[in-house]
Amino acid sequence: MQKLPLEAFSLRETTPHLGGTAMAGSKLTSTYDLVEQMQYLYVRVVKAKDLPAKDITGGCDPYVEVKLGNYKGVTRHFEKKSNPEWNEVFSFSKDRIQASYIEVIVKDKDLLKDDFIGKVLFDLNEVPRRVPPDSPLAPQWYRLEDQKGNKAKGEIMLAVWMGTQADEAFPEAWHSDASAVPSDGLTNIRSKVYLSPRLWYVRVNVIEAQDLVPSDKGRYPDAFVRVSLGNQALRTRISPSRSINPMWNEDLMFVAAEPFEEHLVLTVEDKLPNKEEVLGKTVIPLSSIDRRLDAKAVNTRWFHLERHLEGEEKKEGKLSSRIHLRVCLDGGYHVLDESTHYSSDLRPTAKQLWKPTIGVLELGILSAHGLQPLKTKDGRGTNDAYCVAKYGQKWVRTRTIIDSSNPKWNEQYHWEVYDPCTVVTIGVFDNCYLQSGDKASKDLRIGKVRIRLSTLETDRVYTHSYPLLMLHPSGVKKMGEVQLAVRFGCSSLLNMMHIYSQPLLPKMHYLHPLSVAQLDTLRHQATHIVSSRLGRAEPPLRKEVVEYMLDVDLHMWSMRRSKANFFRIMGVLSGMIAVGRWFDQICHWKNTLTTILIHVLFVILVLYPELILPTVFLYLFLIGVWYFRWRPRQPPHMDARLSHAENVHPDELDEEFDSFPSNRPPDVVRMRYDRLRSIAGKVQTVVGDLATQGERLQSLLSWRDPRATALFVTFCLVAAVVLYVTPFQFVALLSGFYALRHPRFRHKLPSVPVNFFRRLPARTDCML
Repeated sequence: MQKLPLEAFSLRETTPHLGGTAMAGSKLTSTYDLVEQMQYLYVRVVKAKDLPAKDITGGCDPYVEVKLGNYKGVTRHFEKKSNPEWNEVFSFSKDRIQASYIEVIVKDKDLLKDDFIGKVLFDLNEVPRRVPPDSPLAPQWYRLEDQKGNKAKGEIMLAVWMGTQADEAFPEAWHSDASAVPSDGLTNIRSKVYLSPRLWYVRVNVIEAQDLVPSDKGRYPDAFVRVSLGNQALRTRISPSRSINPMWNEDLMFVAAEPFEEHLVLTVEDKLPNKEEVLGKTVIPLSSIDRRLDAKAVNTRWFHLERHLEGEEKKEGKLSSRIHLRVCLDGGYHVLDESTHYSSDLRPTAKQLWKPTIGVLELGILSAHGLQPLKTKDGRGTNDAYCVAKYGQKWVRTRTIIDSSNPKWNEQYHWEVYDPCTVVTIGVFDNCYLQSGDKASKDLRIGKVRIRLSTLETDRVYTHSYPLLMLHPSGVKKMGEVQLAVRFGCSSLLNMMHIYSQPLLPKMHYLHPLSVAQLDTLRHQATHIVSSRLGRAEPPLRKEVVEYMLDVDLHMWSMRRSKANFFRIMGVLSGMIAVGRWFDQICHWKNTLTTILIHVLFVILVLYPELILPTVFLYLFLIGVWYFRWRPRQPPHMDARLSHAENVHPDELDEEFDSFPSNRPPDVVRMRYDRLRSIAGKVQTVVGDLATQGERLQSLLSWRDPRATALFVTFCLVAAVVLYVTPFQFVALLSGFYALRHPRFRHKLPSVPVNFFRRLPARTDCML
C-alpha cells in the first residue's frame, strides 16, 4: 500500500459557517448553532376529499406524487377510498433544485397504467419561508386541476414552505436524496435516537441446600448448583461437605437489562461418574428480586426445589428440598459495556445514586470528505454513508446520504455530562442494506473518532476535520475525513473541579471489588445484551455497528498493538531516563559549572531542610507555567504513528485479522506460535528479573541467607547508633558529596552495597 505523508493523518481546523451566519469560534446563541444551515423545500401532504372514481368498479385507489424537476416522492396508496389521509412530509434540498415550480399530482393506482386524477402547481418564488421556532405552517385545501389547468373534481390539503434542517418535520420527512430507495427501506436511512437498556448486575449468593434426594440412596451427593440467566450460565464448585445438606457460600454475578425478559434458573445437580443428575430446580423472576444500593447485605430467602421425574410425561414432582439464597440486583455498580479506557458513562445503575449534571456536550456532525468507495453502482464507486455517535446511554444515528463520497449531514445533538473524564465516540459507516436489500448484509466500517471531554476547554466551539483511519490486511488506510463541531458547556466550574477529587467508579467497585476476570466476562455479556436490544429497534442499530463502537475485539492479541504499548511505556519512562542521564553527567563532572551550582544548591537545601519541599513544588509550578505556551490547542485524534500502523509487517497484519480460533494453515500458525514464544520468552525474562530484585529485598530480613541477614542486621544497628549521635545535616552532606565525587575518585568496579545486594538469594533456585 502506498505510504501517505504524515500530514494526511493529522487533524485540520476548519471554519464552517455555523448557525447560518456565525463563524466557528464566535459567540453562538442559537439552539441549532453547531451546524451549517441547510435550506429545504417542504411539502406536507395531509389528505384529500371528493376524489372521482376511476376504476370500472367505481372505486378509487389514490396516492400522491410530488415532483420537483428530476426528483419524485410518492405516498402510500389506499384501496377503494375517495377521502384518503396520508399525512406525509417530503423535503427537497435547495442546493439541488433545478426547477421553477413543484407539482403535487394525485393518481389512481392501476395494474397497467396509473390514472391521472388531478394536480396542484406551486411557483417556487411564491413559497413562504419559515424559520424555526416559528409556529408550524397550517395546511390549506387546494382545488385539483386537470392536465390543461382547468378545475377538476376533488380537493387536497397541503402545506408548502421553505425551511431548514431545524424544522420539526425534518427527521421523519422523505428526502430527495432517497428518491432511489424503496419505500420499505426509508426507515433505514432516517436519523434516529436510541437509548441503551438499563443494565444491572445480578448477584446470586448460593449459601446451602437442605434435604436433597439423590437417585442412589446409598451415597451422599457430590452436589453443585448451576445458575443460568438467558445465555449466561455459571456453576458453583462441588460442595466440600458431602451430605444431603451441602453448603457452598459462593457469589455468582450476571448482567440483566430492563425490562427484564429472562428468569433466573437454578438447578442443584449431583456429579455422577458419567453424567450429572438434576436433584432440584427453581425459577426466580428478576422482578421479584430485592434491589441493593449500598454495601448492606440483603435478607436471605429459602426457595423450594422442584424436580423433573423420568418416565411417563416428565411431570413436575414436588420435593421437600429447598435452597438458601441471597439474591439481589446490585445497583451500586456501574455495569461496564465499554472499554474502561473509552468509557462515556461512569454512573451507578441506581438512579438514586446519580449526582447532578455538570454540563452539556453538544455535537454537530457536519459532513465528510473524500470517502473511499466501498461498493459500486453503475460501474463507479460510491457510498451510502451515515454517522453514529455514542455517549452515555444515548446513541444517535444521522440520516443516510445516498450515493455520495462527500455527504453533508449537518445534524446537531446534545448529551448531559456527569463526569468530564469520559469519551464521546463517533463512527462513520456505509449502509449496505440499501444496495443489497438483504438484512443479513453487514454495514461496513469507514472509521471512528474519539474525543475525551476533559481535553476540551469549556464553552469553546471546536471545528475540526478528523481523519478516518482503518486498519486493513494491507496496512493502514485513510478512508476520508469527517468534519465535526464540538462544544462542552459547564454549568458549574466548582462542581466540575470537585469531580476530580471523587473516585472514578461508584463506591461499590472499591468496597466490594469484582475481579478482573469477572469484569471481562460481565462486560462481554453486557455488550451482547446492548447489541441485541439495539438490534431489535426500528430501524435496527446493527450488531456490527454496536460492537465497533464498543470496541468488543479490543482484548484480542495484536503484535502491532503490543509494540505500540511497549513504546508508550518507553515514552513514559523516557523522562525518568533523561533525569538519570542528567544526574549521571552531574556526578561525572561533564559540565563543571553546572556541577558546582548543584553543589551549592545541595548545601543550601541540607543546611536549610525546610526549603526542600517548597523548592520542589516551586520548580514544578515553574515547569507547568513554562509548558503553558505549548499546551495542545486541538482535541486528540486517531494517531497512526502512535498505533504503529504505518510500518507494520504484512504477516503481523494478517495475524491481527485472523479469526479466533485461527483458520490459517498449520505451518503459518506454527511460525506465529514460535514467534510468540520468542517474544513471550523475552517478556518472561524481564518479569523474572523484576521478581528477583523484589525477592532479594525481601531476603534482607528473612534469614534465608543467615550470614547476609546477620550482616544487614548488624549494619542497621550500627547505622542507628551513628545516625543518632551524628547531626542529620552532616550525614546528608557526606552522602551527597560522595554521590557527586569527581571521576578520579570513582572506580569501575561495582560498589560494596551493589555487590552485597546482588549476592542476596532469590527464589529462582526453587523454579523448575
